[in-house]
Amino acid sequence: MPNDILLSVNNLTTEFNVAGSSKKAVDNISFSLNKGETVGIVGESGSGKSITSLSALKLLPGANGIITSGEILYYEKDGSIVDFVDRNEKEMQKYRGNEIAMIFQEPMTAMNPVMKCGEQVTEAILLHQKDLTQQNVISLFTERVFLLLLNFVKPILYYLLLIAILPFKGLFLLSSKIILKTRKIFLAFHSLHIKVLIIKKKSLSKREREAKMRALQLFKKVKLPRPLDLFDSYPHEISGGQKQRVLIAMALSCNPSILIADEPTTALDVTVQKTIIELLKEIQQEFNMGIIFISHDLGLVAEFADQILVMYKGKIVERGEVAEVYNHPKHPYTRGLLACRPPLNVKLRELPTRKHFLERDEDGFLGDVNFSVKDVINKLKTSPEEIALRNNILYKQDPLIQVTNLSKHFPIKKNLFGKPVDYVKAVDNVSLKVYPGETLGLVGESGCGKTTLGRAILKLIDASSGEIMFNDKNITNYTSKKMRPLRKDMQIIFQDPYGSLNPKIFIGEAIMEPMRVHGVYDNDLQRKQEVLSLLYKVGIQEDSFYRYPHEFSGGQRQRICIARALALQPKFILCDESVSALDVSVQAEVLNLLNSLRDEFGLTYIFISHDLSVVKFMSDRILVMKDGKIIEEGIGEEIYANPKNKYTKKLISSIPKGIVA
Repeated sequence: MPNDILLSVNNLTTEFNVAGSSKKAVDNISFSLNKGETVGIVGESGSGKSITSLSALKLLPGANGIITSGEILYYEKDGSIVDFVDRNEKEMQKYRGNEIAMIFQEPMTAMNPVMKCGEQVTEAILLHQKDLTQQNVISLFTERVFLLLLNFVKPILYYLLLIAILPFKGLFLLSSKIILKTRKIFLAFHSLHIKVLIIKKKSLSKREREAKMRALQLFKKVKLPRPLDLFDSYPHEISGGQKQRVLIAMALSCNPSILIADEPTTALDVTVQKTIIELLKEIQQEFNMGIIFISHDLGLVAEFADQILVMYKGKIVERGEVAEVYNHPKHPYTRGLLACRPPLNVKLRELPTRKHFLERDEDGFLGDVNFSVKDVINKLKTSPEEIALRNNILYKQDPLIQVTNLSKHFPIKKNLFGKPVDYVKAVDNVSLKVYPGETLGLVGESGCGKTTLGRAILKLIDASSGEIMFNDKNITNYTSKKMRPLRKDMQIIFQDPYGSLNPKIFIGEAIMEPMRVHGVYDNDLQRKQEVLSLLYKVGIQEDSFYRYPHEFSGGQRQRICIARALALQPKFILCDESVSALDVSVQAEVLNLLNSLRDEFGLTYIFISHDLSVVKFMSDRILVMKDGKIIEEGIGEEIYANPKNKYTKKLISSIPKGIVA
């Protein structure tokens, strides 16, 4: 389709200067993008996916990144061709946002936390669209002078009126105790105060009003609930899925020809992920945009892309039509990426990783072998008899944890005297049992109460009501001091490994610290030996003891957090979304590690996740949570094969399944 081409990348090489030496992040890659087409770029972290997209926009991070060769040809609407490699920073500003827009991976980081969501979208519209209104120079100048004077006078008028209504406030407080119709008085005073606040509000120019109108239209287009409320909300006040929709609205604000979506659904609930993908499809059809979709999840890309590029160490190792790459992958790296996603139709002993597609030759060197995905999965299957035998052994024991009618309510509304009158029921009358050596899966969308329930069991927060038994001890009313000896037996692995490690201390010291607190071993020499042993068990080199957290990848940091949790030799570990932000290949390695450690040390897990496929692989039993309640529970295979609740069916249908035969 020569007339439909939007972007052509030819022999692109991007290098970074690291410690005086040059490293190729993108190595001689070529691809093209047409109107209405989606090109998926897949690969692990560090494969060069994001650097490819940043190179296309000339947004390389730091001063060390440089495009050393190749061309990035953009085909403009008038038929002319522009090579972005030859354009300087000022010239590129014409194309960024207007012609090529980008949705970044982490919405909270990509948005300004001190600006309201609506302001951030209108700012992009005002910056890039100069022809919002047909005003001449004199009209614009007159309007600006008038608004300058008006916005200077309005705050003065606001404070004068505020002083004038202060006596009414005192009268209102007095009368509220005497007169029965307090609500009417309150509403009258509140209405008066709101009118005064409107006076203080900044007046907008004609361009600003038009930009706001367009921003609200975009909010409706991306299906944000309550567009007016969200327009005036800060990023931290809305959910992850809503933040991602705001970023999509911002990217669409200038009607770009090309949209680059860099991991736009990573760490989002599978249901939210599905709605974001469907939204992007709708928008693409409406505007005939070309989309470059970057992800580490091949199953997700299969449901969205037309063409696929598989990247490994900066190179494209495989490319082609979606069906061809998925059904007949040629490169072992592609097979590894396809296989490491937890399958839903079978139970595996361990998840396939790239090592399952490698074999040692007679000299001891690893080399690629031509195993198919099906061959590897068949070797790793667990039989129904093995599952039944394990369950029979597990559930003959007495439970390690028993929770009865547990509730946790958070106050959201108080009366005039500060007494709570309304609550959010984060956990609502939940009962469960966890048996020694078992992995109990807890699945549900964000906000369903999973994490609150887990933290209440660990006594990190106090429950509103109910009973918690741990190892035959009723710990419901234990104080922090009384809980301290038990902390050794109850550990947690958090979702964000970087946030849960102190960036200022060596990782070896971070693992030793809880051992000192709880008096594990007699001296630091013994503790260090144990730390080195734990690092080896979780797949981290022993010479990493004196390295800082930022020197490791996300998967390595999560392994370090697992080692720290194991340092106290606990009986129970709560895994709270511990793999949700990791690449699927790294995720598979971490999940396999957790299972092998469970078997080696006799650990008991509660595994919290929003992804039912991950929970099914890890768990012996599954609990499905919604609105603070357990709505379904049972053996993982049974829940997947015969879900009874509509919500469970929705979670299953939202899991990316790809098109692998």
